[in-house]
Amino acid sequence: MQASLPIKDGGLGVRHVASLALPAFLASAVGTVSLRDAILARYACRTDSFFEAFRHTWSDTFGTSPPATDVMHKQSLWDRPGIHRDQTTVESGLVTCGYQASFRAAAASYSGDWLHALPITSCGLRLDDESVRVAVGLWLGCNVCVPHACVCGTQVDACAICKWAPGQIARHQALNDIVARAFVSAGVPVTKEPVGLARQDGKRPDGLTLISWQHSKPLTWDITVVHTLTDSYLSATARSGGAAAEQAAGRKTAKYDLLAQTGRLFQPIAAETLGPLNQSSITFFSELGRKIASISGDNREPNLLFQHISITIQLFVYF
Repeated sequence: MQASLPIKDGGLGVRHVASLALPAFLASAVGTVSLRDAILARYACRTDSFFEAFRHTWSDTFGTSPPATDVMHKQSLWDRPGIHRDQTTVESGLVTCGYQASFRAAAASYSGDWLHALPITSCGLRLDDESVRVAVGLWLGCNVCVPHACVCGTQVDACAICKWAPGQIARHQALNDIVARAFVSAGVPVTKEPVGLARQDGKRPDGLTLISWQHSKPLTWDITVVHTLTDSYLSATARSGGAAAEQAAGRKTAKYDLLAQTGRLFQPIAAETLGPLNQSSITFFSELGRKIASISGDNREPNLLFQHISITIQLFVYF
């Protein structure tokens, strides 16, 4: 049933026709009432008995009142009670913390943007078949790999759970390249992995803008990706989607605390393998996307940026 939920509610967007039939009919009946009245103007009886019957059926099924008259033409409002019922059913069947964490992560903001992306290979927006299989499996809480011995010596039964997995460095570099190119597209020159920003510790963030970003200050950023289903995060991610990303972002902020003392802004970019981002990075990417849109004239730039990031995260999950 989870697969039939909308993407923003933690599903794959493969909706059941039976669940859409009633909301679609009711919304379309209200939306075309003016046309219907014009066609039937010469006839005495213009009451739509079918609409009244199905409206009562909808109210009896979901135990709630129909939408307000001025918004009755919106199918999403007729559809929402059914979605909420199915979502409650799915949540009631999540018996382990792992299943709960997977569902919470799937329902997090921008977590499912990889499902919205057009599969354009030249733009880096296409997932190969194996990546799709693993991404969908983890999304739905399925077993995507057999238990095996990791390179670190531990026994694991979920992909990408070890920080020594071979795809970690490639994914980090790919994400950093996306951020750096996004800055350049916004007209902001950057340098990656700058040195000498803080003499006390010698730590290097992933990038630095060469001109001011906000408040007449340049911005530094650092990227990290953590696994949603890691034991140390599981209790938190089972309660709230994106909890692991928020914890990782907090650690990054503490690590580069000295940068604030040098007059630079710092932006932690923390993502989870199942898709969620920390809240401050969502705000940051939204602002960066708007700056790109102001130059390109394409208002879809913020959405395309989030899709590119989401695709890149999923592309390296199975390594």
